[in-house]
Amino acid sequence: MRAVVLLSGGIDSSTTLAIARSMGYDVHALTISYGQTHKREVGSARKVASSFGVNDHKVLELPEGLFSGSALLGDTDIPVDREIGTVKDIPNTYVPARNLIFLSIASGWAEALDADAVFIGATAMDYSGYPDCRPEFIRSFQRTLDLATRKGASGGTIKVIAPLLNMSKDRIIARGIELGLDLSLTWSCYKGDARACGRCDSCLYRLKGFSKLGMDDPIEYEWV
Repeated sequence: MRAVVLLSGGIDSSTTLAIARSMGYDVHALTISYGQTHKREVGSARKVASSFGVNDHKVLELPEGLFSGSALLGDTDIPVDREIGTVKDIPNTYVPARNLIFLSIASGWAEALDADAVFIGATAMDYSGYPDCRPEFIRSFQRTLDLATRKGASGGTIKVIAPLLNMSKDRIIARGIELGLDLSLTWSCYKGDARACGRCDSCLYRLKGFSKLGMDDPIEYEWV
């Protein structure tokens, strides 16, 4: 079995890669650089892919300026010190249709490989309100993929697998550890400096997950 795994270098996508390997898939990892200010995560993705010995790892550089209007692109300030889990609005860290575009690219590669699945580390539990992390989006994309590909039109399917959809961050971290993921290789901070800020939504969810497990995060934070 072959699978394309979207790998950003964060805990979620890295755990998703580990899960794909544990399910017996021959993994082809895809990392997409889209102008994000936290490009450090691309380096983390390379380290994670190497640590798992994936069959192939492609890093795709999208054209500069393709996306705009997001704090992750440096267009506005990244929100910090929010009370995570209570804010229901779509934050300014949302990147327009990112998962839709990334899944489309990954699916094209998957069909070219005659792969059986595309994996994405989207989660609807501990997330910041992104509409493209919802289960209904994943279900909708599966229907679209079945309609839009030769494999689907011929009676086959490329499965869209989002194994973390209903998992909280602590469960994701625990699952990653169980499957041999070196969490010190991963990167979550939206700021992408030498040390994680510990204040953006992504850092706060990560720290909350480790705290629930009674563990220390192995990466360095600014306060250290």
